[in-house]
Amino acid sequence: MTRAPAPLTAVLIANRGEIAVRIARAARDLGIRSIAVYSELDADALHAEIADEAYALPGTSAADTYMNVPALLDIAARAGADCIHPGYGFLSENADFARAVIDAGLTWVGPSPDTIDLLGNKVTARRLAAEAGAPLAPGTDDPIEDWQTARDFAAEHGLPIAIKAAFGGGGRGLKVVNEVEDIEEAFASAGREAQAAFGRAECFVEKFLERPRHVEAQVLADTHGTTVVLGTRDCSLQRRNQKLVEEAPAPFLTAEQHSRIVDGARDVCARAGYVGAGTVEFLLAEDGTIAFLEVNTRVQVEHPVTEAVTGVDIVAEQFRIAAGKPLSLSADPEPSGHALEFRINAEDVAHGFVPAPGTVIAFAAPTGPGIRVDSGVRSGSAVPGSYDSLIAKLVVHGPTRDIALARARDALAELEITGVRTVVPFHRDVVDHPDFTGDSLDVHTGWIETVYQPGLAAAGDDVAESYAERTRLTIELDGKRHELVLPAEVLRAAAGAGGPGDGTGGAGQAGASGTGSDADGSAGADASGAGSGGAEVTCGYTGSLVRFSVEDGAEVAAGDEIAVIEAMKMESPVVAPAAGTVALAELSAGDEVSEGQVLATISS
Repeated sequence: MTRAPAPLTAVLIANRGEIAVRIARAARDLGIRSIAVYSELDADALHAEIADEAYALPGTSAADTYMNVPALLDIAARAGADCIHPGYGFLSENADFARAVIDAGLTWVGPSPDTIDLLGNKVTARRLAAEAGAPLAPGTDDPIEDWQTARDFAAEHGLPIAIKAAFGGGGRGLKVVNEVEDIEEAFASAGREAQAAFGRAECFVEKFLERPRHVEAQVLADTHGTTVVLGTRDCSLQRRNQKLVEEAPAPFLTAEQHSRIVDGARDVCARAGYVGAGTVEFLLAEDGTIAFLEVNTRVQVEHPVTEAVTGVDIVAEQFRIAAGKPLSLSADPEPSGHALEFRINAEDVAHGFVPAPGTVIAFAAPTGPGIRVDSGVRSGSAVPGSYDSLIAKLVVHGPTRDIALARARDALAELEITGVRTVVPFHRDVVDHPDFTGDSLDVHTGWIETVYQPGLAAAGDDVAESYAERTRLTIELDGKRHELVLPAEVLRAAAGAGGPGDGTGGAGQAGASGTGSDADGSAGADASGAGSGGAEVTCGYTGSLVRFSVEDGAEVAAGDEIAVIEAMKMESPVVAPAAGTVALAELSAGDEVSEGQVLATISS
């Protein structure tokens, strides 16, 4: 951490979306001028409007825009910024970027580059955690060079194993492998995802703890020797190793477990000489085993859920620390009540949480006690497929967990987002699921993929129905107000506006005609077949082709993987809707593909 020579007056926000909006608002509270950057796809984005100033980054890809270090530093100089806040993702854990910022005479709002190097590399972080006495799962001491090394590790320690990108984060570049034959592809996929998201592809391997909870501790440390732990969070509800729901404090921990996690986080940060905001993550196995996972050297997506129960503005504290000021608190705070955070991602639950870019037609946030919404979009905002799928966060606070859950049910029912499919149907479902709402927390990091069945509660028997476009009518009978909710196509037909719609669930939504839901919930294809008698394998969303998984002319069974598509920094499979002989489209790895595009045809 470099102490600023004078109070911070202007911050360049090297990010986009909801976190850029959040930082701009925190800066405004502190009297710091906020400077946003935006790509061509984000010219009309909310963060560019909220900030005091906004500058264009020509291009659309992350590499050309939000990860373009020379361009970011050039704008910082032109705009008169004296500090840079990286947010999360992109360059937030890139030590070379931090050094470039400091070398340019600017203040880096984050831990020192050396600390980022030490803890950002999961291999060296494991070594430091061992030195600090933190519990660890078996793992390799250094990055592995090839998938065969991962296979040998599995032979020694058993399956499942986790292949992790050494410089990954946020679940990207992490693959859990349960079968030996899947190790080679998992190793390659982890590296590809991490390279695309973070610019580094090195991987290591460790033993994967089955059915673990994910519990983490939020740390703040200043340059005056004060380190505080703002408590714990549970982040066990994940899909593809990316969090969907977080809560604070982590519920149903024993006093000993809580102490080991909090003390372990403090010890790891002390050993690293940590200064700044950071998060130390652990896995808590069914048998009570606690294992160090990693340290995130940045502000977390889920930081608001901790803010809700502590009253501490974590982003404001980051600015204080960067300016060389002491923390605004000197001891660990006691949590007040309970809070839950729901990540609102543009993903299609009906088709296995595949990305669903598009245009937000309407965005209406809920209101009421204990409700906070951090959003990067509003009505009319575009959600591009080139970046992360997170568009907003709903945070609900209450005096107890039960009251927070009750408020969450109401808030999720009120939340309205149309035009793009989101994970809200899952959230509405899970707040009524007994595994999540009972007298114990019976979910784990793989629960969504292995246990959860859509439609147990609010989503109904067919989760796809929850995306259907509906119109609300208010009527009055005998002086009492009633509300009718009808399919919009019914009203259009009744009004003479035309026949029923195409059943896509609203303009611009993913999962339109040409996609269907497969047994395994992955992105699939329309099994009705083309006019020529073959079943078409269509792409469920706009993205790029990673690879075809079969050869042209191969015999496949229904459910076999045909291709892998990447969008919003995630890879998702496209599977065969029927058995037969496959004829692949004339596409190559890296080609752009659009929603509904035919990738292959299967003839019986």
